[in-house]
Amino acid sequence: MASGGLDNDFPVNVGEILEVIRTAEVLIFRFLIVPQRLLVDPRHSASEGPLVKVVPPAGSAEERFRSLKQLRPSFALPERITVIHWPKLIARLEESGVWAGIERRIAETGFPQSVTVATQALRELKRLEQREAQRAVQGEGYQTLWERV
Repeated sequence: MASGGLDNDFPVNVGEILEVIRTAEVLIFRFLIVPQRLLVDPRHSASEGPLVKVVPPAGSAEERFRSLKQLRPSFALPERITVIHWPKLIARLEESGVWAGIERRIAETGFPQSVTVATQALRELKRLEQREAQRAVQGEGYQTLWERV
């Protein structure tokens, strides 16, 4: 099922997003219809690579920091977690070059398996988005605002 009807013309500044990806300590991407987030944590040590993972939404910034500490106990908490709201379909991450920026940042750490894990996370997000679009069309978990009489 194509979900192109869910995309929009909301402008995004790809150059600015790429700069944030290049410099941010830890990132969270929020999406249009998928409640899950993409965590991009490029921090690494000699024995532990960066982390790119689909994570559930957090109820607060404090909860997000706690969950990050649970996921990455060997790392200190970051000073900040930068949140990027991606107002387009997940596939547009690739088409815009934003995904290449994420892959580049991860690859620079020298942990090639982390790039593979990132690609798996992207596939998971696409599956989640497609499933959510199908649920919306079928009315599962959604309410009709207007009905024909």
